[in-house]
Amino acid sequence: MSENIPKEQTFWEHLDELRKVIFKSLAVVAVFAVVAFVCKEQLFNVLLAPSKSDFVTYRFFCFLGQKTSLPLCPEDFSAQLINTQLASQFMIHLSMAFWVGVLAAFPYIVYQIFRFISPALYQTERKYSGRVIFFAVLLFMCGVLLNYFLIFPLSFRFLATYQVDPSIPNMITLSSYIDTLTMLSLMIGLMTELPIVAWLLAKIGLLTDRLMRHYRRHIIVALMILSSIITPAADIFTLLLVFFPIYFLYELSILIVKQVCKKKNLAIIKEQQDWESPYQ
Repeated sequence: MSENIPKEQTFWEHLDELRKVIFKSLAVVAVFAVVAFVCKEQLFNVLLAPSKSDFVTYRFFCFLGQKTSLPLCPEDFSAQLINTQLASQFMIHLSMAFWVGVLAAFPYIVYQIFRFISPALYQTERKYSGRVIFFAVLLFMCGVLLNYFLIFPLSFRFLATYQVDPSIPNMITLSSYIDTLTMLSLMIGLMTELPIVAWLLAKIGLLTDRLMRHYRRHIIVALMILSSIITPAADIFTLLLVFFPIYFLYELSILIVKQVCKKKNLAIIKEQQDWESPYQ
């Protein structure tokens, strides 16, 4: 019987398991990074696509404009990307191959981390943790895609074509373009984690749906300001395209927090009834 009881690991055994997790994660990242580095043409065709006027987002708005007779079709534009440092293009190629490798291996990395910490969790905690991690990864990926197909193209087109004077052409460095794309992808990816953060805060009792509804008007103003900062476009339509997905996540967070608070209240009532029943 005692042979079936799992042996408690020592500190050094835990450290060895952590080393295996790190090694496996880095190995998978390296494989994806090498593939991305070798496929240079395909990699930069994807990364540089929003800088071209035939990008799918611009064509989609043109299609909507033709169907609705609204001025949604952006004019053709030409954005010239330049390089100003000798080794810059090679270093950008290396760094983007690495980050694409990290992004592609991200679900596997999270899975390995979960496997490492799961033995220390209770069964119910393990169930909830698995769901939270799955939705966190899914929401982050959705945020990255939202930025690539909507937020960054609209921001880039506006800034790349904006001129204080027609005699001053815009020549954008490749490093500026890549840095902005990666920074916005990370920012939007983290913002889409709002429902997960709200769920965690509600579970530990720091957030309620009543509080979120009470400050809804303040949050709307804050989100409008944040949307204007993320996408400094000149028209209200572009600003609303960024605002509504973020606001939708806030409303979704309210529903999630409401369910958490409801379950906690029912658990408290049941506990009180169980405690009072022997004395009745």
